[in-house]
Amino acid sequence: MTADSVRIVLVRVRNPLNIGAAARAMSNFGFGTLRVVNSYEVAFREARSAVGASEVLSQAKQYPSVAEAIADSTLVVGTTAVGHRELKHQVRRLEEAGEIISRHAGAVALLFGSEKTGLSNDDLACCHWLLRIPTCEEHFSMNLGQAVAVCLYELVRQSNSVLESEPPQAAPAGMLDRTTSVLTEALYRKGYMTAEAVDATKEKVRRLIRRLNLSKEDAETLLGMVRHVSRDVDNHRQ
Repeated sequence: MTADSVRIVLVRVRNPLNIGAAARAMSNFGFGTLRVVNSYEVAFREARSAVGASEVLSQAKQYPSVAEAIADSTLVVGTTAVGHRELKHQVRRLEEAGEIISRHAGAVALLFGSEKTGLSNDDLACCHWLLRIPTCEEHFSMNLGQAVAVCLYELVRQSNSVLESEPPQAAPAGMLDRTTSVLTEALYRKGYMTAEAVDATKEKVRRLIRRLNLSKEDAETLLGMVRHVSRDVDNHRQ
């Protein structure tokens, strides 16, 4: 996921302050694609002309239907407070949803409904699944701008986690074999084993090194250490 691949879609939002707050949250977290569906024209116009309106608002696009707003998205996720509604879709908590979205390779549309009614059943029918922010039951409905901010924060947090958790480049087998050979030879010259036990010990060393699951960088470091030890062994023998 990248910021450019996420579309924030506001559906039938009435309050210009909420539209502005959603745009501000998008700007805070580096997201720029705002789409407004079947907007109340006065509210949208007031939000765009407000003092300090961000670039996000100036570039926002209007669509007559949810279907048209999400046409280029490969994953469509609706937001819901759930409440007392009987939903046909799978509902994921925000942290789980954020992880899935952050790993999605295509374009993602994140839908937010109106302040009073949320997303309609027709809107939800366009979604692959739904997410909810884990608010308390007594006050489960959030302000639109706050909901957008919380969701985008989670996406950023999860995206950073995905980047940080990407495994480093694994060490090639040839490098591991060189390390095995140099280390086994140094152990033999140091008197750790007899000539007859060299092959058996080398197999043990090979298995041990592979169990370490070394990255290429770590393997290079280890090989350098082993070579240094090997040269030290040669110097002492001389």
